[in-house]
Order: sequence, then structure tokens, then C-alpha cells
Amino acid sequence: MMGYYIIAGAIFLVSSYVSNKLKSKFEFYSKVSLKNGLSGKEIAEKMLADHGITDVEVISTPGQLTDHYNPKNKTVNLSEVVYNARNTSAAAVSAHEVGHAVQHAQAYSWLKMRSAIVPAVGISSKLSNIVIMAGLVLSVTSSFGSSILLIGIVLFAVTTAFTFITLPVEYDASNRALAWLKHKNMVTKDEYKGSEDALKWAARTYLVAALGSLATLLYFVSIYLNRR
Repeated sequence: MMGYYIIAGAIFLVSSYVSNKLKSKFEFYSKVSLKNGLSGKEIAEKMLADHGITDVEVISTPGQLTDHYNPKNKTVNLSEVVYNARNTSAAAVSAHEVGHAVQHAQAYSWLKMRSAIVPAVGISSKLSNIVIMAGLVLSVTSSFGSSILLIGIVLFAVTTAFTFITLPVEYDASNRALAWLKHKNMVTKDEYKGSEDALKWAARTYLVAALGSLATLLYFVSIYLNRR
């Protein structure tokens, strides 16, 4: 299990670095006021209107970096510091979340795929680690344990697949946001660079999660192959 702890520790360190970097970037750009004077809510509503989307509501949600788009009730949920703020960070985040709403409205294939496997991911994420640990223990004394381990690995593979399917969804939402901000002249040249930088670091959190999940999956696969 030493290999597992090494991988987990490395993932934790890289993830912490990226997360802290993201927070510092958003804090820095939150001090850069927008020349247009629009709030995150107003930017989100304008982007929705420009894409002809009239059935999505922009609402405020508690917390920090809790911003998300909910396809079930069609709401763009902006954290309080984004909803009312009039800065570069708010512009980037609100436009990104509306990017997901645009994906939904246009039936973006990767978003549809991610939504389709959410139920399976919910189950696998709860059971995979338990099943894998049980398989690791049982496989020491019984071949039956290897079968249990394989089931756990398959469950974990579902969550890993989800993290990689999430990547194009997030990158595309950022690209849509940046394109709209630029083409509609919603931000100045410097504000655009700030928005691009902030969203770049946000995307890296998903990349680290995906690579970390893949590394863990490959580690468990190697154990299974050695115990067959």
C-alpha cells in the first residue's frame, strides 16, 4: 500500500498547489474593477440574452467558488462574491457558467455524455474504494478476492472516465465565455487577459483531478495483475 500513499500524497500536493494558485488568482483579479461597471449577475444575463436563452435564471448561492450551472432546474448559480461583484473575476466566472447553459441549450455532446453517466458515477464513487479495499484484503488468501478487486477497479474506472469527460466540458465552457467577452467588447484588453488567466487555472483543477484519478486507477490495475 506504500505506492498508494505515495500517489495520494503527490496528488494532494499538486492539487493543493493548483487550488491555492486558483484562489490567489481570483483574489487578485477580484480587485480589478470592470470598466463597463456590470455585475456578475448582469454579465450572465446579458450573455444568456445574446444566445437567445430565455428559460435560464441567474441566482445567488452561498459560499466561495461554489458557482455552477444546474441543468435540472436551468439556473446559473453564482456565489455571492461573483453575483454582486463588478470585477474581472466575476466576469470570467459568470460567463463560464453561462457557457454551460449554452452547451445545454445547444445539446453539446460532451455535456450530454457527462450528464448521462452521473447516476453511475454516484454509485461507483460510493462503492469503489470499499470494494477495492475488500478485494485487496481477500486477495491475499483467496482467488475470490481478486474478482472482488476487479469489480472495485471497474467501479473506480467509471469515476475516472467521468473526470476525463469533464475536461472538454469545462474547457469548452471557458472558450465560449472568453469568445463572448471578447467579441461583445465586454472587457478591455487587460481585463480579457485577467479573465483568461483565471479560467486557465480553474481548468487546471479539473486536469489535476483527472490525472490523479488515472494514476490511482493504474496503480490498482498493477496490483490486480500482480495478484492474478
